[in-house]
Amino acid sequence: MKREIAKYVSECDVCKRVKADHLKPGVMLQPLNVPAWKWEDIHMDYVVGLPRTQKGYDSIWVIVDRFTKAAHFIPVKTCYTAATYAGLYISRIVSLHGIPVTITSDRGSVFVSRFWEHLQTALGTKLIHSSAYHPQTSGQVKRVNQIVEDMLRACALTYSTKWDKVCYQKSLNMAPFEALNGRRCRTPLNWSEPGERVTFGLDLVTQAEEQVKFIQSNLKSAQSRQKSYSDRRRRPLVF
Repeated sequence: MKREIAKYVSECDVCKRVKADHLKPGVMLQPLNVPAWKWEDIHMDYVVGLPRTQKGYDSIWVIVDRFTKAAHFIPVKTCYTAATYAGLYISRIVSLHGIPVTITSDRGSVFVSRFWEHLQTALGTKLIHSSAYHPQTSGQVKRVNQIVEDMLRACALTYSTKWDKVCYQKSLNMAPFEALNGRRCRTPLNWSEPGERVTFGLDLVTQAEEQVKFIQSNLKSAQSRQKSYSDRRRRPLVF
């Protein structure tokens, strides 16, 4: 009888029309497009509220490549203007990886300022704003922020400065260093024998192209799993 009552109530037309829905309508998950190459699509965010250093830094500017998951952590000050961030961006990111095609970020005053948008237009970059109260859009950089905060709390940065580049990423099935450079990171634990030299021939280009296809396939599979899991608790929004 309990099952019949629950079914009757759930199908009651009057109840559906009159009773207010106390749950926020969760729309279906819309994953971002899988990047085509390294450092063409990036995420940006901040880690704030850190103890002020002797040089006045109190925040970390986190910039993550959506394709390889490689990240840059730039010490900044909360008093920085959009012009200062633009200069840092060009000197620290563009100088190493070139100009990205898209930038995904939360809607902050820095990123939506007129100067910043004019700068992106001049560089030919498209700025994608994530929806308010929807951190899933910038999920990758949020995850990196969480890792950074955990490592800072554990003082791990005192002992290692390349922890993020060599840590395994499940969605890639490899470390960001390997995805970015096409080979595994050499550490003191795996030095070659004395006199041994590793030569990278013309096959390196072919291997890089095959690796990009492999990463794209892994990212699509990871997005599909994430969407399937997330959509279990969501429903299409009907207007």
